[in-house]
Amino acid sequence: MSLSKYRNKVILVLLDMLALVLSGMIGLVLRFDSIHSSGHLSTWGRYLLIGIPLYFVIYFYFGLYSRIWRYASAFDLFAIASAVTVATGCLFGVMYVNPEITFPKSVLVMTWFMNVAAVGGIRFLLRLITDIRKKKQSNGRKRALILGAGDAGRMLVEEIARHPELDYKPVGFLDDDKRKIGFKVAGLPVLGSLALLEEIILAQGVSDVIIAMPSAPNTRIKELVQKCTNISIKPRIVPGLFRVLKTGIQLSGIREVQIEDLLPRPEIKMDQFGISEYIRDKTVLVTGAGGSIGSELSRQVATFGASTVLLLGHGENSIYLIHKELARSHPNLNLVPVIADVQDRARITQVFSEYNPQVVFHAAAHKHVPLMEYNPAEALKNNVFGTKNVAEAAEAHGVDRFVLISTDKAVNPTSVMGATKRMAELVIQSINQRSSTKFMAVRFGNVLGSRGSVIPLFKEQIAQGGPVTVTHPEMTRYFMTIPEAVSLVIQAGALGLGGEVFVLDMGEPVKIVDLAQDLITLSGFKPNEDIRIEYTGMRPGEKLFEELLTSDEGTLATRHERIFTARQSALQASIIEEALVHIASLRDQGCMPTQVLEIVATLDRHALSEAAAAQQSGL
Repeated sequence: MSLSKYRNKVILVLLDMLALVLSGMIGLVLRFDSIHSSGHLSTWGRYLLIGIPLYFVIYFYFGLYSRIWRYASAFDLFAIASAVTVATGCLFGVMYVNPEITFPKSVLVMTWFMNVAAVGGIRFLLRLITDIRKKKQSNGRKRALILGAGDAGRMLVEEIARHPELDYKPVGFLDDDKRKIGFKVAGLPVLGSLALLEEIILAQGVSDVIIAMPSAPNTRIKELVQKCTNISIKPRIVPGLFRVLKTGIQLSGIREVQIEDLLPRPEIKMDQFGISEYIRDKTVLVTGAGGSIGSELSRQVATFGASTVLLLGHGENSIYLIHKELARSHPNLNLVPVIADVQDRARITQVFSEYNPQVVFHAAAHKHVPLMEYNPAEALKNNVFGTKNVAEAAEAHGVDRFVLISTDKAVNPTSVMGATKRMAELVIQSINQRSSTKFMAVRFGNVLGSRGSVIPLFKEQIAQGGPVTVTHPEMTRYFMTIPEAVSLVIQAGALGLGGEVFVLDMGEPVKIVDLAQDLITLSGFKPNEDIRIEYTGMRPGEKLFEELLTSDEGTLATRHERIFTARQSALQASIIEEALVHIASLRDQGCMPTQVLEIVATLDRHALSEAAAAQQSGL
């Protein structure tokens, strides 16, 4: 504790004790019109020898000397009243334990009121001084309008006032709550409803708009962004509701509106305990750790208390970068960068023998759909036989849990990439039938910002002045941010009993052309005016619509509202082995994409017939 902080606390203690001394004396004057009434003053003086340390201890216990009073709130006033009440009650008990005491009870009641007023007044005077200073400092040149007059908006105004160097001058709020319109929040007027956004911006000469509505639906945010863009203002936004509730508003977290803010999807809630239980103090292997999904898996696994994280990848630069990042953010975590190819069976076995991982997240895969159409043999080597190598090594070394990262493209696959990922699902389900390791797969759709995804391409095209290329006006996809998808993958790992294919609730599917228009708008341009959208036609292996399930699968609910289990049967190991032999032959001979699709379609038909038979026999 610095000397100035120590001095301030001592001053508060002295003022509180002085208030206690004077409250009794003033109470006597009010009660008897004289301070020297019947020896009561001397009685008060004797009991102050007990009262002063008693009040100090109770005030200290209630935290009256550990709060930053320039940010005092109504809750702090309640703490003051509680502390004074307890202290006065204890002093009352001490004074009247002797039935012969003659000190008037009414004086003690008056001391309670005076102490609440004095102790609270001293502290709220500090808040008042701070507010006056902030009022003087809020004279920035950038006139800012805040959308949302709730708690987030109020905290934002207070944060802006603490940072005059940002040069903001808030002019007021807009809010749809009619009860707030015409009144003030944090000293600023609520100027009207959000419908008046464009009118108020022009009338008030606003240069900056900050959206402080962390619980608002994405469609509402999208509407507000469009209105701002129409008058050449790029709005900024506070972080999501969970972050606001956890850490409050921080100006460093306020950013430009991003595409993920506009996606129609529900908020993700995590079962922190369930996740920590299977990851904490464990050795966790992440394959493909240098990729978009693998690197985020590594980050989140690190936060859940793993003892060792094995970062396995084929590309040395990407592994170097994620290793350096995690070493900086988690200096006490044992990190092991492992350069290895999942296709190299001997090397994978060596890694498992040396480090004995207990949990495996298998994210290594070739995922680029059109590219794999031209290189089907490479997709088979990596996505099917690479998965088989890692899964069999996990089984042989007694791994607790194995989580395969799958994709919606594995459902009724029309591409080599989708077919190989579906084959990977079937492989781990087959191994699960004979293993003590819990094998499971997690399917999800596209993730925003991942390598090779549409968002970086659109941003690059916008930066070049267009055109933005879209394959088909009706093409839709499921989208989720990388952290959201990974958090649900880790959550699914806690739910699995072995053999499941989990399906994530990705929200509503989004038209790719709508995504392109939103990105153009967020970049400050008008679609098809400033930046043109061009349709190029569908590429090899692409679908118009993606599915997370076949029409025959259906789902079963899990303990998590955003995670479901695909209703399907695992095929007999002998069937899978026979298919793998056939696929290995195709791989070595240089297969055609249609051959891979045909094998997987046959296996899927077989799995569906077995599932139907099992359901019929159960009836």
